[in-house]
Amino acid sequence: MTRILLAFLALLLPAAGVAQQVAVSDRRESDGTLTLSHEVLVAAPAADVWAAISTPEGWRTWAVPVSWRDGDILETSYTPTARPGDPSTIRQHLAAILPGRLLVFRTTKAPAGFPHFDVYARVTSFFEVEPVDAAHSRVRLTGTGYADNEAGRLLLGFFRDGNRISLERLRDRFVNGPIDWAAQR
Repeated sequence: MTRILLAFLALLLPAAGVAQQVAVSDRRESDGTLTLSHEVLVAAPAADVWAAISTPEGWRTWAVPVSWRDGDILETSYTPTARPGDPSTIRQHLAAILPGRLLVFRTTKAPAGFPHFDVYARVTSFFEVEPVDAAHSRVRLTGTGYADNEAGRLLLGFFRDGNRISLERLRDRFVNGPIDWAAQR
């Protein structure tokens, strides 16, 4: 009996360790474009995770120091003094929302100087939230439509790291509390 229990625990421990990491995968689609996906387990109920990814107030707790929403437009900036429309802002058009489960968006404005934005503007992103149990949620961030050319591959590499860091911050927000943006300067 002890041997069976130890074997069971040995199976669980690696899975628990992996669940804390952000899993990253990419694939080529039948149309030749590339898809990039990140997934992480967050120690929070799905409703709390949903509020963090679907509201400007939520974004300010983990992603950016400033954010605004006007209808189906979410605008954010990493610059704490930014105002809507500033050259530093990022604007996403929220194309579809299934409350509590799915947020689909396209970036329609990037910060001034963002490389290859004409190529990135064709990428569609999906935030998916799936309850695992009452206290945990699986979050998946997928970008589809990356061009299979030099610019698309450079963007894929940029967002491979950038989206991983973003999901780590989202996960950590529920472990350590909201980011203190003033302390980040």
